[in-house]
Amino acid sequence: MRAARSAITKKDKVRGIRYRGGVLFEKITLIHDAEPHAAALNMALDEALLLGADRPLVRVYRWAGPAVSFGYFGKYAPIAAAWPGRKLVRRMTGGGVVSHGEDITYSIIVPVAHSFAQCSARESYCAIHGEIVKWLASCGVSASLAHAPEGQGNGVCFESAAEADVIAGGRKLAGAAQRRTREGLLYQGSVQGVPVEWRADIAWAFAEELEMRDFSAAERELAERLAGEKYGTRAWLERV
Repeated sequence: MRAARSAITKKDKVRGIRYRGGVLFEKITLIHDAEPHAAALNMALDEALLLGADRPLVRVYRWAGPAVSFGYFGKYAPIAAAWPGRKLVRRMTGGGVVSHGEDITYSIIVPVAHSFAQCSARESYCAIHGEIVKWLASCGVSASLAHAPEGQGNGVCFESAAEADVIAGGRKLAGAAQRRTREGLLYQGSVQGVPVEWRADIAWAFAEELEMRDFSAAERELAERLAGEKYGTRAWLERV
């Protein structure tokens, strides 16, 4: 069953949209996802979208409760000790430890045939975060991209800024992790320290036009299976 689609452009007067400066994509499909999800299902939905994407997608989502995601190579035991009482989930992307619940979480999925999926990791990171900086400026927040830091961070993503993270006033506002597969690019980002209500506008940071649709029945079915058989299992969570 195909998901229903609708499109809006910059010329449309859509209430609540403040930012209309995105240039990464001429058009991107925004996945309608208003319901908060469990941590494992959030990761599974991203993978399900990646496996079937035939055009650039963006998903902006919420968490059913306080959670922590950590990168594919992260060590479970010390993370579990540092974050008692939070639901933990291992991402398929890399990167460090990210707390969720009061952040704006988004994912960008780009099929392998699209030119943007051929960018290097550094190029895509700088490009997407560059648009986040412009979007924040439209919301009244003066931010910039961080320079390469000296020394090693502590692995907690928002306690230290890596090169091209988004910073403002010495504080990190946005970080991300990414992975390229034979299907394409999965880019998972988080914006923190800004009003969560701004999540309604963030998709406009990435494209000139938004095409909106719901999850398809096949995507939901696949995500539920991935959540139960992969992301929600101890074998995946505690693999390192």
